[in-house]
This record gives sequence, structure tokens and C-alpha cells, in this order.
Amino acid sequence: MTTAAQAAYKAKARIIKALAHPTRLLIVEELSHGERCVCELKALIGAAMPTVSRHLGVLKGAGILEGEKRGVQVFYRLRVPCVLNFFKCVVAVQSDGRKPANRKSFPNRAPHPFRPQASANKNEYEPQHRSVQGSRIQTRGQA
Repeated sequence: MTTAAQAAYKAKARIIKALAHPTRLLIVEELSHGERCVCELKALIGAAMPTVSRHLGVLKGAGILEGEKRGVQVFYRLRVPCVLNFFKCVVAVQSDGRKPANRKSFPNRAPHPFRPQASANKNEYEPQHRSVQGSRIQTRGQA
């Protein structure tokens, strides 16, 4: 992976991490209905002002929110309302009702680089154990 690609994935992960907290999800949901004053968000969340400010700072730092100071109050709104599409996707995943997929659910996945692939002959990759019988060393499968 190139350095540019790594940087792009890190930037995307930062945005997803900013949303990865129930309180921040509540804030984004509330701001989907329009801008709110910090005092309104504090009352909604029921947490201390430093906690609310920290959550708002994380969302603002990720570019999800923007704030505007009016007198002594700060009002926040969604900078990118398309973030709500992510919420729809999460709901779709939740409502699917299936168990999370496991590795066996992906039959066409790339082979593991250090593990031999299974073949029709189940014993093909079975380790060969040697045993000593008398003075002759026998390998399993030999008579």
C-alpha cells in the first residue's frame, strides 16, 4: 500500500472513530434536525459541560460539525449532512438479522500464504510421523 493510500485510510478511520461513541451519535442525530446551542446539547446529554465540549471538539475536529459563536453562546450544526447516510447503513446492517459472517462464509477468499490448501486427498498435507519399529523407520502410510 502506498503512503498516500495509508494516509487516506487513516483520515477515513479518524472520521469513523469520531462517530464511534453513543454520546456523539446522539449529538449528530440531534443536529440532523437543525442547529443547537451547546446549552441545549448539555441538557439533552445530561453530562457536565467539559464532557459535552470534549465530544463536540472531537466531532468538530473530524470535520463533521461546525460551530458559530453568537454572543456568549455557541451554536453547532452538521457541516456534512451526508453523514446521516452512514446512520442508514448502520440501521440496514442491524435489521438484517443475520449473524456476523465468519471466515468460512467467504469461499473465494485469497489463500493463506503460509498454510497449504486443502485438496481432494485429505491426507495430502497431513504431517508425516515417523515411528521406529525394530530397526526399520516407518513413515505413516508405508507398509
